[in-house]
Amino acid sequence: MRVITGNARGRKLKEPVGMDVRPTSDRVKEAMFNIIQFDVEGRRVLDLFAGTGQLGIEALSRGAAGAVFVDQSRDAVELVRENLKLCRFKGEVVLGDSLAYLERCGKFDIIFIDPPYDSELADKALHKIFKFDILSDGGIIVCETMRNQALPDALPPYFKHREYFYGKVKLTVYGKEA
Repeated sequence: MRVITGNARGRKLKEPVGMDVRPTSDRVKEAMFNIIQFDVEGRRVLDLFAGTGQLGIEALSRGAAGAVFVDQSRDAVELVRENLKLCRFKGEVVLGDSLAYLERCGKFDIIFIDPPYDSELADKALHKIFKFDILSDGGIIVCETMRNQALPDALPPYFKHREYFYGKVKLTVYGKEA
């Protein structure tokens, strides 16, 4: 697991040992950032269900203005802090329930949703994001799920942009009208 490009390009990130964390593969991460490559610089990012923090760290490496990392696992939060330190980045790291966090956070320009695959957490997170309207106008949500997992359609001003498939993984991109 490494940072693909930007200020921390090539830096190896610490991976979980014995934790119940499934890091995004480098192939899928690279595809994800190819999709949003022109939308990262200067943006405020939320890495929900952060795990290792690699999605938010990749965004910081590519020029994001700031990132918030949320995970309920104490081990995952410590891993995010270590990976931020390795890359010499700063970010807000929150230990707590990701869904509860969505009820009290501010606005974000980019939101990464990458929960455990065998859960309904992506669906629940999307509903809360739509309900509490935490995505900035013109913002982007990227969800990583299993290929066969259905995700909800969105009501205006939100919209489901497109789905991308990489083996057993599906990336679903949502947006909010500017």
